[in-house]
Amino acid sequence: MLIKPPRLNTGDTIGIIAPASAPPDPKAIDYSVRTTCTLGFKPLLARNVRKRWGFLAGSDGERADDLMEMFANPKVKAIFCIRGGYGTARLVNLLDYRLLRENPKILLGYSDVTSLHCALLTRANMVSFHGPMFNSDFNRKELPSFTLKSCLRTLMQSSAPGSISLGYRKRTVAILRSGRASGPLIGGNMSLLCTTLGTPFQPKFKGSILFFEDLSEEPYRYDRMLTHLLNAGVLQQVAGIAIGINNDCQDPKAKRAREYRQTLEEVFTERLLPLSVPMVMGLPFGHVPHNATLPVGVRATLDAHQGDLLIDEPAVI
Repeated sequence: MLIKPPRLNTGDTIGIIAPASAPPDPKAIDYSVRTTCTLGFKPLLARNVRKRWGFLAGSDGERADDLMEMFANPKVKAIFCIRGGYGTARLVNLLDYRLLRENPKILLGYSDVTSLHCALLTRANMVSFHGPMFNSDFNRKELPSFTLKSCLRTLMQSSAPGSISLGYRKRTVAILRSGRASGPLIGGNMSLLCTTLGTPFQPKFKGSILFFEDLSEEPYRYDRMLTHLLNAGVLQQVAGIAIGINNDCQDPKAKRAREYRQTLEEVFTERLLPLSVPMVMGLPFGHVPHNATLPVGVRATLDAHQGDLLIDEPAVI
């Protein structure tokens, strides 16, 4: 049985952790405390959240301990990440998945946090949430109401969230192949998904709705990652593909290059269309202000007639 965490309620305690890199500005930690209060919740900083260890927010042991302590603390109802960056993959072999299963809680984050989403799903069979973080989202004055509403609707209501595009007004969505497919929702950051291949933390691609996005990856590098998934035989197993907004993923030298350069859209068309599954591009999630919250592991439907991704069941209880 898929384990769903209890829903978040106003006034609940939110644990604040830094499972990967530290925020560039240490004051972001204090801003995160203030933001949590503004949102109507009680903040609890992880014991080692202010640590720095090279490009990491503390040693592997310290960051793993912070995560485990938040799951074990009965007062904490949700765990929000300050930022991604790099480092969560170094934690997945240090976690007590039995304890996690016995204390299901909301874990929210994206980008490098993809490693934790994959680990929680494969080792604890637990739903987690690909969505906004403090440093890149909640602490910013210009956070769109779309992002906040999507997050709170998904975390605080024990009903199916439905369309991830509810209230999204920008015209970024494009249908690459029409159709309609349903299955468990898996995915996250493309670079991190590739690193799970051949490990115990590789999600089950068969029959799934795969979602992905990335940041600052030129088209040829994106092609390399998609080719890796194709060569591994996993992309051929999915029921549908939901592509987010891939920020800053164009070739900066394309206009001046003498040789032919592909756009990212052309890479998707060439590498993915032969799969013959429903496919939508430009959905509102990724390293962008309009970042919908996606519950990893629950049943979802990709509607490639309307150009939308629908969450079909409650993500919390």
